[in-house]
Amino acid sequence: RPERGRGSIGAMSTTLIVIDMQESFRRSPEWAQVSDPGVVARVGALVGAARDGGHGVVWVLHANPGSGGPFDPAGGDVRLMGEFAPAPDEPVLTKTSRNAFTTTRLGQHLTASGVSEVVICGIQTEQCCETTARLAADLGYRVTFVTEATATFPIRRPDTGATLDAAAVIERTEFALAGRFARISTADDAFASASASAQSADARGRGR
Repeated sequence: RPERGRGSIGAMSTTLIVIDMQESFRRSPEWAQVSDPGVVARVGALVGAARDGGHGVVWVLHANPGSGGPFDPAGGDVRLMGEFAPAPDEPVLTKTSRNAFTTTRLGQHLTASGVSEVVICGIQTEQCCETTARLAADLGYRVTFVTEATATFPIRRPDTGATLDAAAVIERTEFALAGRFARISTADDAFASASASAQSADARGRGR
């Protein structure tokens, strides 16, 4: 595994943000309708790729204190799914907003780590993942959105009762983000721009 931190290739310029991969969702009735039951394995593979490439990883959880539901910390389910084990240098942050920035120290961590690009995965595609991608773009980060390592559920519109299925939600999220806020990527290509930057830096170094 390449060494991470200042002085390594790219100086940790890319970080994977893993959003809300927590037991709360498994305790929710809607989990039976999740768009991709394999999302846990897909996110796990992406975390492995980030670590193997020397990139940072940040874990984010969502809490709704006092709600009495699965996202209430008092219930004990606001914790990472059992398949995940953060490394000692990987922060675990807890948010109370949909985006991962405004109620955490994520921005300060990324700045201190010299990060210029974020890769986003997790749950839910169009909520916490999309809102984090939009805010990250507005803050000046290059954003890669790995749709196939996200998941969501059908959405019911409360004022009309109409329901949008999960596939349509995901498609609309990609349309809204692509070319405006993020690069839409497969898991295999998620760290391509970081690799290209590192290769370019190596080439410049050899040319001196």
